[in-house]
Amino acid sequence: MAKKRANGEGTIYKSGKRWRAQISINGKRIGNSFNSKSEALKWRDSMRNKVNKGLTYEATKITVYQYLTDWLPKHALTVKPRTIENYTQISRDYIIPYIGDEKLHDLRTRDIENLYVDLHKKGVSARNIRVTHSVFHRSLEDAVRDDIVGFNAAHGARKPRAPHKEMQYWDDNTVMQFLMYVIDDRNETLYHIAIKYGLRQGEILGLMWSDLNWMKGTLQIKRQVQRVPGKGRDFSPPKTRSGRRTISLGRETLQLLRKHKDRQQLEIALAGPKWEDYNLIFPSRLGTPHSGSNLLKEFKRTTKAAGLPQIRFHDLRHTNASIMLNEQISIVAVSRILGHTKPSTTMDYYGHLIPATYEAIGDRMDELLTPVPVDVGDKSEVLGQNLSDST
Repeated sequence: MAKKRANGEGTIYKSGKRWRAQISINGKRIGNSFNSKSEALKWRDSMRNKVNKGLTYEATKITVYQYLTDWLPKHALTVKPRTIENYTQISRDYIIPYIGDEKLHDLRTRDIENLYVDLHKKGVSARNIRVTHSVFHRSLEDAVRDDIVGFNAAHGARKPRAPHKEMQYWDDNTVMQFLMYVIDDRNETLYHIAIKYGLRQGEILGLMWSDLNWMKGTLQIKRQVQRVPGKGRDFSPPKTRSGRRTISLGRETLQLLRKHKDRQQLEIALAGPKWEDYNLIFPSRLGTPHSGSNLLKEFKRTTKAAGLPQIRFHDLRHTNASIMLNEQISIVAVSRILGHTKPSTTMDYYGHLIPATYEAIGDRMDELLTPVPVDVGDKSEVLGQNLSDST
């Protein structure tokens, strides 16, 4: 009678040109084949460890599709609705169709890399493949935490290099031309806020009158509005703590806001009962959250009519950063105004926009540390005198 193997007991053996590893779980055996003995030993030891932590035979049968289908709703509790929509779309389009039937615990790094190669051959952009990697890596980290798998197969997987995209922004003169052109435009004040303070589109469209302190001349950034497919527009706090910030407004901007508020009162009167009061500073003509896509169309139409270089609305944020840095505003202050987590993030994005600062360092250090020639007579006598004084 064959001896029944104990739970977690494992073996390895040579099978042809490959090595086979097996382990017993709940009285049933599972196995895998590897190119080397060391890989087989690593798998066996990893599986032993998982069995000791409570891994069941049923868990070894979980496919990538089953795991992601279970993981996405749970992960939705910890991220924003728009984020989970993106994760769901990535899983549906780029992961499940290719390796959805694979057993989760059988995944190896080469399998993940082969997925990226297949996506590239199908014409998926490098950016989307990198996003796919981020989603898959995060999901597998949770699988490791929950002892479903012994290691994250996506960790260390080679992925496409991030594509370099030239940053677009306007210089001071172009900004002045634009702001002159939009005088009395419905979005005039909105454009001033975007250019002067570098707010993101979602942050601007989420601003409420209660965020504005007229006496102190400050504006609090507390939320952003985003469109979530199938759910409409969603108000949510900024992604990071540093995204919640207070900015000081200039006198001219405050005056524009007063003028904008007066104009909004006329729109409220014209809309009558159709007006929906969200207390937004920059709503639609009916008071509801302004559509981001409509704002982009309005901005593009305006810049084209003004005969100015075409840039994205988000590039107004880059424009703000470039102007502040060229005016030698400190990187720490720029970082706080933009709502970055740390100044190093700002440097990574915009450090190349401040070459003049580095070019001036050499001359400045020369001014500070180059000795001025002075006629002191015989240097040896002076040196000797100094030595005698010191003794």
